[in-house]
Amino acid sequence: MKRRQILAAAGVGLAATALAGCNKEAETAAKPQEGAGGETFNWKMVTSWPKNFPGVGVGAERFATLVNEMSNGRLKVKVYAAGELVPALEVFDAVSRGTAEMGHGAPYYWKGKVPAAQFFCALPFGPNAQEMNAWLHRGGGMQLWEEVYKPFGVLPMACGATGVQTAGWFNKEINGVDDFKGLKMRTPGLGGEVLTKMGGTVVNMPAGEIFTALQTGAIDATEWIGPYNDQALGLHKAAKYYYTPGWQEPNVTFELDVNIKAWETLPADLQAIVRAAARDVNGDMLDDYNARNMEALEQLKGEGVDVRRLPDDVLTKLKEVAAEVVDASAAADPVATKVWAQQKAYMQRLYDYAEMNEKDIYNIRG
Repeated sequence: MKRRQILAAAGVGLAATALAGCNKEAETAAKPQEGAGGETFNWKMVTSWPKNFPGVGVGAERFATLVNEMSNGRLKVKVYAAGELVPALEVFDAVSRGTAEMGHGAPYYWKGKVPAAQFFCALPFGPNAQEMNAWLHRGGGMQLWEEVYKPFGVLPMACGATGVQTAGWFNKEINGVDDFKGLKMRTPGLGGEVLTKMGGTVVNMPAGEIFTALQTGAIDATEWIGPYNDQALGLHKAAKYYYTPGWQEPNVTFELDVNIKAWETLPADLQAIVRAAARDVNGDMLDDYNARNMEALEQLKGEGVDVRRLPDDVLTKLKEVAAEVVDASAAADPVATKVWAQQKAYMQRLYDYAEMNEKDIYNIRG
């Protein structure tokens, strides 16, 4: 009898131990997992966009949400709109000096500090979104981009694209090349340098200031992104003419900037999550723009917006000047020279393919 009682008691003890182990596993599974160093991370991400702004602003928020969800709360990213923590055009500097661990903006905003940055963003009469992505992710572009930003302590990742933009909103008609002389226009990057060479004046400003500047006459024209964002800013209420095509920006690639010292504190799995979320947003934002631009343009036309195409002679001259500007900008900086030489060679191969195949089908189907 004693023997049976001892064995029974041992069985109860083993069962209790096993049950306790199961409960412990369940509790562990229910809690957010910690990093390899026993840490969770709370990061700030500053952006160049108004809060929840369609397209770019929403894309930045989506990135933060994806990271939070995929990491099960181990890496939490709080998004700050332009002006909440730093001004819109100081995102790169904030990440570089560690004020924020992350940033989201457009590379050509910091061309004054990093002249080569604009070559990863937008080129007049240059690559569309799929061509830029091919160069970045399959043609050596990302390696060059990382090399360019490394001295500033910043790791870049492609994180959003607009696709082909529009030429912009004008309160003056563009009937010939001379109409650009004296034109005050908000347009950044290399497109802005083309406008300057055409006799215009470039005025740089963040999105939140554009409508008032256009309405009051502080500027005569502006381009932002396309119908989706332009409608959200109400630009159709401040300008008479909406011109196409977007010669200055056949695409803009947006970037996720990560402070390198902060990046190196993350375990490998969290680094992989950040990269995966950036790639997801890079494609998702382009999908968003393709769908929403179409819808917004239909609505703008329905409201009587005067949509016009730039004259052929104007586009021809713009293309000629753009080629000179891009080459001169690259030649003015040794790092940009290196980037442009590699990019130009790769892009020519992409353009040859598009000329042979894609251009034909677009023309025929149209």
